[in-house]
Amino acid sequence: MSRHRLISQRSYRIWMGVNAVLLLLLSGGVLYFTVGGGFRGMEASARGFATPDPTASRQLAARIPTKAEVLDPKGKYFGLSTPQAPWSENEINGIAGKAGKQPNLLEYFVNWTEDFRPQAVVASYQQGAVPAITWEPWAGLQQGTSQKQYALSRIIDGGYDGYVTRFATAVKDQKWPIVLRFGHEMNGNWYPWSESKSGNSPGQYVKAWRHVHDIFTKVGADNVIWVWSPNIVRPVPSVSLRPLYPGDRYVDWIGMVGYAADEETRASQTFEETILRLRTFTKKKILITETGAGPGKNQATWTTAFFNWLTGRDDVVGFVWFEYNKESTGTKDWRFTVNPDTLDAFRAGVHKIRVARPVKS
Repeated sequence: MSRHRLISQRSYRIWMGVNAVLLLLLSGGVLYFTVGGGFRGMEASARGFATPDPTASRQLAARIPTKAEVLDPKGKYFGLSTPQAPWSENEINGIAGKAGKQPNLLEYFVNWTEDFRPQAVVASYQQGAVPAITWEPWAGLQQGTSQKQYALSRIIDGGYDGYVTRFATAVKDQKWPIVLRFGHEMNGNWYPWSESKSGNSPGQYVKAWRHVHDIFTKVGADNVIWVWSPNIVRPVPSVSLRPLYPGDRYVDWIGMVGYAADEETRASQTFEETILRLRTFTKKKILITETGAGPGKNQATWTTAFFNWLTGRDDVVGFVWFEYNKESTGTKDWRFTVNPDTLDAFRAGVHKIRVARPVKS
């Protein structure tokens, strides 16, 4: 569904005004994680980004979470992807207020015309959330679904090594763990990195993934949680997932993109077939990297069922709700806040799960 997302660059422009402040926050080292699930130096208020706590800088180095801590949460990740994440504290707090719980993971999108922005990491952690970057090797939807300048062969042959090295070095230098979802929904045919697009060939996706991963390893960017994130198999049942998998050595979590179909009333209908296929070649834990249910008679029912399903899956570390309206996506209004019944179902459901704190107490 994220192929219809048209807003990440717009959100970037909107929130560039806060970047200078955030850079000052980063350079000053003003954030540290607390066992209460948030950061000092930030107030959850309507005024937006708060002024730093002058005492927090002394505790930053000791409180940066490790990759291992983020990988092994004591509970589930409640993630949000929104039009202004991670920049707008007001937006996230507004949604969190309706949910009755604060998200601990914020997902946002970066394409290959953009460099890594440490300010976004600061904005995420300032709100008590691990940043999850969807890193897309293209120039954006406006250039179409086949972009030969981003062909997998060009990535494999080193055509983007300078950019990837610069990005990886910046990730390493900012030190905080990030979740990186590279080239998602590769089993579909709606993105340029699909092996059916851009002049790509079978086997090239894995080679491109490993090449990019190797660059991160070479520069020492070991604060990355790598998420390989196919779409659920329902719309592409004939595409095998196994040949697209880079291997356990190159992946930390399995991501999965899956939205409820109109007729579905249970989350198991949405996800289980894909999980069965995944479990034939990997036992890695799963993060639902995009999900939602569109308006209709089954929306609230599916939402309730989703949380019931989630509580019974120890191999699923959490989820990211795609909190976008129809205007933003071009498909449906996926927001759980879209009507009272669905909001009630979500609010009750998210209180059934133990929302993780990315740093151990």
